[in-house]
Amino acid sequence: MNKIKTSSFLETMKLQMKTNPIFTTGIALLIMIILQTLALGFNFPSIGSWFDSWINNWLNILRNNASIGIIALGMTFVIISGGIELAVGSTLVAVSAVMMLLINGTPTGILTAMGITGVPAFIIGVLVALLLGTLLGSITGVIITKGKIPPFIATLGTMQILRSVTQHFMQSKSLIVPSGFLKIANFQIGGKYLLPIIYWVVIALILAYVAKKTLFGRRVYAIGSNERAARLSGINVDKVRIGVYALIGLMVGVASILQVSRIGSMDFANAGSGFEMDAIAAVIVGGTSMSGGKGTISGTIIGTLIIAVMNNLLNLMGVPPFLRDAFKGFIVIVAVLVQRKEKNS
Repeated sequence: MNKIKTSSFLETMKLQMKTNPIFTTGIALLIMIILQTLALGFNFPSIGSWFDSWINNWLNILRNNASIGIIALGMTFVIISGGIELAVGSTLVAVSAVMMLLINGTPTGILTAMGITGVPAFIIGVLVALLLGTLLGSITGVIITKGKIPPFIATLGTMQILRSVTQHFMQSKSLIVPSGFLKIANFQIGGKYLLPIIYWVVIALILAYVAKKTLFGRRVYAIGSNERAARLSGINVDKVRIGVYALIGLMVGVASILQVSRIGSMDFANAGSGFEMDAIAAVIVGGTSMSGGKGTISGTIIGTLIIAVMNNLLNLMGVPPFLRDAFKGFIVIVAVLVQRKEKNS
């Protein structure tokens, strides 16, 4: 009897791993959490101090990866639609530069020179960042749809343009982010810096609803599954694609606000570098198919956590920073191979 139950349990586990990407990534995340806990160690004076250290470590992981997590949410829609977006890091730098020029606390600040400071200036800066991110994303969508340029080439081009132009105009600028603006990400709740995590969770819930319960979300899946069939069914494919890139632009706008308010500065030469890799890795590891038409927001959240925990684990283990991206690349390759195996089975 016990053998039958064990066999049934194993068969159920195998079936779940083959048909349910969320289950597979969930198991992977659980393993990563166990390894991280072991790497953190147990050399503490009490269980309470160990638990505090464990919680603080997790809060640091979530807070430091909130911006990547938010961008990955937008990337989910892009990849489900059959596209790709390589310019997210450069877009973040460009949006951040414009926002910082507006809210700059020195007399040369655009809004300061106009006599607008404090909360009104912060509101204007935030709105401009969101609108600019959405606009830049929309322009990329237009280039892809109307210019008939493959997403990889279009976003590779915009990545180079935005980074280079931003560096050129910002190389001699001296900017100061007002202390009040820092509270957007650094205001304490219960003695903890939780706001970036809260923003991430709220946006994830909204986009999960959009993906599953709205007409736009269903059309994104339809286009990714079969673009020709989607066109024949009356879907305006170009409009939806532009909307998808506008959405990820909006998410980059949110991430730029978080980055500037959390750190209080911006290295325009290097900031956002590798964000596209992290976001794509999180989406793919979370079970979204590179060929489009398949993926979930919940899977992307788990994928983001796997990448984040892996980075933290490698840090705790003392792995050199230059080798960490190698692990990330390995995980992406394995995830794509698993997807292909599932598709062929």
